[in-house]
Amino acid sequence: MVIDIHTHIFPDKIAESTLDKLRGKSHSKTFTDGTLYGLMASMKKFGVDVSVILPVATKPEQVIKINDRATQINENFSEVGIISFASIHPDFEGYAVELSRLKNLGFKGIKVHPVYQGTDIDDKNFLRIFYRAAELDLIVLTHAGLDIGYPGVVRCTPKMSRHVVEEVGDFKFILAHMGGWKSWDEVLNELADTNIFMDTSFSTGKIPALDDGYYNANELNLLDAENFMKLYKTFGADKILFGTDSPWMSPNMPMDFIKSLPISEDDKNKILGRNAEELLTL
Repeated sequence: MVIDIHTHIFPDKIAESTLDKLRGKSHSKTFTDGTLYGLMASMKKFGVDVSVILPVATKPEQVIKINDRATQINENFSEVGIISFASIHPDFEGYAVELSRLKNLGFKGIKVHPVYQGTDIDDKNFLRIFYRAAELDLIVLTHAGLDIGYPGVVRCTPKMSRHVVEEVGDFKFILAHMGGWKSWDEVLNELADTNIFMDTSFSTGKIPALDDGYYNANELNLLDAENFMKLYKTFGADKILFGTDSPWMSPNMPMDFIKSLPISEDDKNKILGRNAEELLTL
């Protein structure tokens, strides 16, 4: 089974305009139209069995509406193989009640994005959410490291992530982009003795850049096999989850990368789906 732990979609009415805006900020390509049906088509084409959608509330008042929409998506999981996490904003004062509601509705986890939400990952407003999520056994998946659309802005460094673990204790904590996008040496130095998970989204090979000359050749480089293997050997196959960041990376790119690694077939299967299957209790 192949499970993509990190995807995004947008409402049909705004998907095209949203992707246009984000492509302009990131100077990178998209591989679907950003809709639910676009994700479904991509899954079918590349053999992805299950995808997890990660919505982000950029304002506190968006939380309930986004989570209600995610609830509707989850009602069709058995038919389409797509489930959605919920979203919580750090300034949303009703977080405790909402997290309990989400647990009762059967949600597997929540997504936060420190850059989009304007708050450091180890800020007290995030920590209170993580304490409650841990009590409810909800997964927390966060953007980590730099964000391609916000050059120089980092609100989830590996050191901050370590602080979260030290404060909250062990919980189901997934750091996107292999622990911290373009902060991979620091991930090795700061997080090697923790029990964090990481996903592969938008972290391997090269940035799928637009042909606009914005990036120089070196800036396009993400993790190559040698540097990916350093993370693999440090954290182990059990802590790595396959993710694409769809629509920003086509599933075949990180899938082919993982299949080409000099690791056992069992470990490849863990990364591509088995770890996520167990974490999500599917």
